[in-house]
Amino acid sequence: MTAARPPAIETRALRKTFGEKTVLDGIDLTVAAGTVFALLGPNGAGKTTTVNILSTLITADSGSARVAGHDVVREAFAVRSAIGVTGQFSAVDGLLTGAENLRLMADLHHLGRTERYDRTTELLQRFDLSDVADKPAMTYSGGMKRKLDLAMTLVGSPRVIFLDEPTSGLDPRSRRGLWDLVRGLVADGVTILLTTQYLDEADQLADRIAVLNGGRIVAEGTPAELKRRAPGGTITLHVAGAEELESAARAFPDSTTDPEALTVSLSAGSDIPSIRAVLDQIERSAVTASHLDVTSPNLDDVFLALTEPESQVAS
Repeated sequence: MTAARPPAIETRALRKTFGEKTVLDGIDLTVAAGTVFALLGPNGAGKTTTVNILSTLITADSGSARVAGHDVVREAFAVRSAIGVTGQFSAVDGLLTGAENLRLMADLHHLGRTERYDRTTELLQRFDLSDVADKPAMTYSGGMKRKLDLAMTLVGSPRVIFLDEPTSGLDPRSRRGLWDLVRGLVADGVTILLTTQYLDEADQLADRIAVLNGGRIVAEGTPAELKRRAPGGTITLHVAGAEELESAARAFPDSTTDPEALTVSLSAGSDIPSIRAVLDQIERSAVTASHLDVTSPNLDDVFLALTEPESQVAS
């Protein structure tokens, strides 16, 4: 039997204050190796502070954290040797070419001349930047700069990568291209800790998600698990005419009708028992409906519910 891999990231009771403001109030995280773990939360929730602590840029006031098996305080150098960080703002030097940016990172990692050449060539090809390798980075599009930024992060072959809002400001096509690169990294065994304001990004990429609010983790689970916990969900019946609309409204007195669209909408779960109950009521009431739409809660619903001051989502 193969032994379980130790967590790539692990924190216990992590706390951090700035002046009188408590930014992190006892954070516990466990991130499995070779997965994408997303941190969601409103502005000021502590996402970037968490990344800064885990990447050894700042220290926590109390608690402990280990990254790639190393304590972030006692073994800070070992942690830095095992990680890569792509922040909210690009670290690309616009005056240098793409290749020069990568060679600079290779020099900082003390790679030999041959290894530096091989690594630079490999990353330019992997990120589809070979054709612009000799052009100044200032001429790159936003998406190309973010790809170069991520390529620079990979020069040292990190086992853990922190992506702090990596697609902020990118157009949809560039965002999806970066998603594909992230999936490729995970397939190679790299662990990704992702902070993002784009909930669809977390839904697409993350194996697990933690929601930060007020310095605390208020929920954690897979995207599907979190969506099941959120209130919401709608079943919409489509009917053929006004008479059928009146019949459906009588059968479902708590519903909302739309005479123009000829629909009746009711709040209900998207699970099979909820749908079956609606179908049974349709049959009992002899309602004629052409079809029905089922809308499930999404991560937007989860985010709004969990980050309200008085959250009503079940724990």
